[in-house]
Amino acid sequence: MTELYAIIIFLFVLFLLLGSSVWVGLALMGVAWVGMELFTTRPAGDAMITTIWTGASSWTLTALPLFIWMGEILFRTRLSEDMFRGLSPWMRFLPGGLLHTNIAGCTIFAAVSGSSAATLNMVGKMSIPELRSRGYPEYMIIGTLAGAATLGLMIPPSLTLIVYGVTINESITKLFMAGVFPGLVLAGLFMTYIVFWHFFGTGDRPQKEPSMSFSKMIKESLFLVPVMGLVGVVIGSMYLGFATATEAAAVGVVGALILSAAQGSLNWSTFSVSLMGATKTSAMIALILMGAAFLSLSMGFTGLPRAMAELIESYNLSPVALIAVLTVFYLILGMFMDGLSSVVLTMAIVEPMIRTAGIDLIWFGIFLVVVIETAQVTPPIGFNLFVLQGMTKHEIGYIAKTAIPMVALMLLMVVILVIFPELATWLPENIRQRN
Repeated sequence: MTELYAIIIFLFVLFLLLGSSVWVGLALMGVAWVGMELFTTRPAGDAMITTIWTGASSWTLTALPLFIWMGEILFRTRLSEDMFRGLSPWMRFLPGGLLHTNIAGCTIFAAVSGSSAATLNMVGKMSIPELRSRGYPEYMIIGTLAGAATLGLMIPPSLTLIVYGVTINESITKLFMAGVFPGLVLAGLFMTYIVFWHFFGTGDRPQKEPSMSFSKMIKESLFLVPVMGLVGVVIGSMYLGFATATEAAAVGVVGALILSAAQGSLNWSTFSVSLMGATKTSAMIALILMGAAFLSLSMGFTGLPRAMAELIESYNLSPVALIAVLTVFYLILGMFMDGLSSVVLTMAIVEPMIRTAGIDLIWFGIFLVVVIETAQVTPPIGFNLFVLQGMTKHEIGYIAKTAIPMVALMLLMVVILVIFPELATWLPENIRQRN
């Protein structure tokens, strides 16, 4: 009964604080404080100070602000314009035409960003007006962009995977490796949907793009060289074992500064604005992680995570059934909370469950990201929907409808991961890396 009372109290205080518009990190600390005071004899203040300092001073967590800063720097360059110019000569021949630039552009920028919102802003600010001017259907422009932008959470460097790795004390580099193949498969599913629409969809098709000589195509492709070079250095240094995730992030920041300087985009204003933007985002995430660490400690004292794991075990659910239950759980939770908060809020309870069920923690991290990706484009709190609303001025309901096929494809990706878990586990198991 103690665990039942603990669950009721924890949930009541949590929703009370969140409903009062208290910051998520402070809400988690508040819930943990109440739990410590009611269910333990340990001084709550001492426990909080020790726990949040330990959680916030992790060396692994250093990669987080560095990758965020790299994305902020590149966001203020001409990268989106250059990417469209470099990709469009090769996308125009595919069924569905330049709609594929939404997918390819998001895939490339995801490899230097780590944030779905940044990916959406970066690619959308160039592709939306270009595709509109060429007569592509509005619902296809918005729908494909909404889905493809979520690749920022999957393809490394991923902020969500960094937070997940820190939360469960798992290798960030291994998690980054695990996200590569699933991210590419998901991008392939999105592009397949565009091809399917081209042959079987309703509505008018845009006019065929004018022909271009091969030499002109090669010349335009050179605009991709800077960003592809940065991707190769940052990701390659980790996968080849030359650098840890933190060291690769530092290299990425230097490379982004050099790239923006070469483009003429680097000045004191862009430098300071990007640094301040990265500081604000990093501070927000750090506060959430501090609250989550304190909440995990508080829950541990109550025995709640262990009791929940034993309860799930008593039902004798197979790993597949457990994954199905957790998929529904995270989809519902993601409709009301952002992805990072969903991860740190639940891992204290979910981690014992998946360990007991024998589910690989690396694989589960990728599964978790796919489900959180899905929640990014589902109402009422689908964050990418609000970003697109600000960019396109459409009603949120219309944007959500355009994203329905992409949601279905992301759920299909969950099924693919369950059937072929090697998509996520093969690379980290077979590539040497530094710890």
